[in-house]
Amino acid sequence: MTKTPAIKPKERDAVLQSLRAGVVPRTGLHLIQVGRVKELEAILQDVKRIAEGGSAIRFVIGEYGSGKTFFLSLVRTIALQEKLVTVHADLTPDRRLHATGGQARSLYTELMRNLSTRAKPDGGALPSVVERFVSLAITEGRDRSASPETIIRERLAHLSEMVGGYDFAEVIAAYWRGHDTADETLKANAVRWLRGEFSSKTEARQALGVRTIVDDANVYDQLKLLAQLVQLAGYSGLLICWDELVNLYKLSNVQARKSNYEQILRILNDVLQGTATGLGILMGGTPEFLTDTRRGLYSYPALQSRLTVNTFAVNGLVDYSGPVLRLTNLSPEDLYVLLSNIRNVYASGDPKQNLVPDAGIQQFMAHCSQRIGDAYFRTPRNTITAFVNLLAVLDQNPQAKLDDLITQVEIRPEVMGNGFNSSDIRAISSPEMNPNASIDEDLASFKL
Repeated sequence: MTKTPAIKPKERDAVLQSLRAGVVPRTGLHLIQVGRVKELEAILQDVKRIAEGGSAIRFVIGEYGSGKTFFLSLVRTIALQEKLVTVHADLTPDRRLHATGGQARSLYTELMRNLSTRAKPDGGALPSVVERFVSLAITEGRDRSASPETIIRERLAHLSEMVGGYDFAEVIAAYWRGHDTADETLKANAVRWLRGEFSSKTEARQALGVRTIVDDANVYDQLKLLAQLVQLAGYSGLLICWDELVNLYKLSNVQARKSNYEQILRILNDVLQGTATGLGILMGGTPEFLTDTRRGLYSYPALQSRLTVNTFAVNGLVDYSGPVLRLTNLSPEDLYVLLSNIRNVYASGDPKQNLVPDAGIQQFMAHCSQRIGDAYFRTPRNTITAFVNLLAVLDQNPQAKLDDLITQVEIRPEVMGNGFNSSDIRAISSPEMNPNASIDEDLASFKL
């Protein structure tokens, strides 16, 4: 019998603390991953296409709590193993794809803060990427008996044909001069410019001799230039992950929402037409964000025509090649395996330390099913959090009985849409707010 490998305490704690808080772990995803095989295979094909100089775009669509963020994190991990550089950020009211008040630049700076490579998977890898590009230029210059600056100029020459490419190349050249003369201030200023941290063109001109900065108007153009740089630095390409695009759907300003959808259309056209190279983009959102014809992407006719579902993929037939990737529901069997994996993580990989037997997991699932129906495996976040809480109580209270604790587990359906939270639901369904409502603590039949 194969012995289960032990799990490091640091990795164990990181996974359990994240799951208990209802967020995706930054490490240890492989310890709990289940299902979604076909979707991952489709994304892996995209990663290979990007590595070969192509491009790819996907809209990852799933309900709240269905595992979108986990899926995107898993894809980033796969991309890093395939020598891609990844950047990721959540959209918020202060971070958008298009804006005039600094929100787009704020999104860009967050992306740069989270820039990761296989050697630095936790972000902050932008200086390493630039340093690697310079090192390759030094090596090539030595082989060709040419100065590194000449090599850098040659390799960046084609960028001048792209929007903002000339100043981008000048900033990389400035980094090389700082590297060559041991001028750490010049190197730091070059990295600051690449991160989008200069707030005025005057400041950038004084520090680097360039006349432009990263602002709301050129964020996407800057990301395309970055994709070129990472390839010149020896990486396979750039993967951008944007999550929580439902925040665009929630924008009350119609013009602001339309402008962001126009930016998505531009990006979609760029990628599908092959204009962008070595670039992959993943966008995570809810079904409402995609299909709502009043506020969602389908409210913009050009996007609706490009993102419509394949009409032949019906009656159990699937199509994973289109830009929209709908996350299939986890089956009860998948959830059983997931809870078993979490139990294994809690026991640090030692089956002898398992706090809940197999029958106990089945009992827990049956209880969840009785409380909120099949939503417990379609949107499993709350179920997972409750299970980790159950394990924590069993661990710290050896005298506690599993049967008694399971009956006390409180599971609520995952909240869907428009900023409502659990307290809002309780208020709406309370007799004080709605005299005709019956008190139903289970909230099993409540729908927004």
